[in-house]
Amino acid sequence: MKDAHSDREDLVEAAVSQIHVLEGRNEELGLAGFDVRRFRRVAASITFGAQAAEATVKHLRTAGGDREIDLIVERADGRVVGIDVKLARDVTDDHVHHLRWLSRQIGDELLDSIVITTGQDAYRRRDGIAVVPAALLGP
Repeated sequence: MKDAHSDREDLVEAAVSQIHVLEGRNEELGLAGFDVRRFRRVAASITFGAQAAEATVKHLRTAGGDREIDLIVERADGRVVGIDVKLARDVTDDHVHHLRWLSRQIGDELLDSIVITTGQDAYRRRDGIAVVPAALLGP
């Protein structure tokens, strides 16, 4: 039987592995002006939590590249949470259009949609999308 320390090591290893997958996007994100270090911290925090919940973290980009969701957390039953990370304090409709598209595509399979921002307040928009400051995810 594995002890708690071994379980934590497995979770950290899985999170680091997922970060390496996501790092393949560094050059592209850097060109877009996004703070890659912030994205890594957010992705690591989400991946660590997802692994603890026995979920996986993926990235979605359509074949044509016209739709993209930064992080898709998928449970074993196939239901997902869509997460976009934005270098913005305030969230506009433009920031959430990919998440709204995802909702239209998969309906009830989408458990929740979240935008992670540089803002200070967590709230839920009128369209139901959660807005969460990156600072709430930990160091």
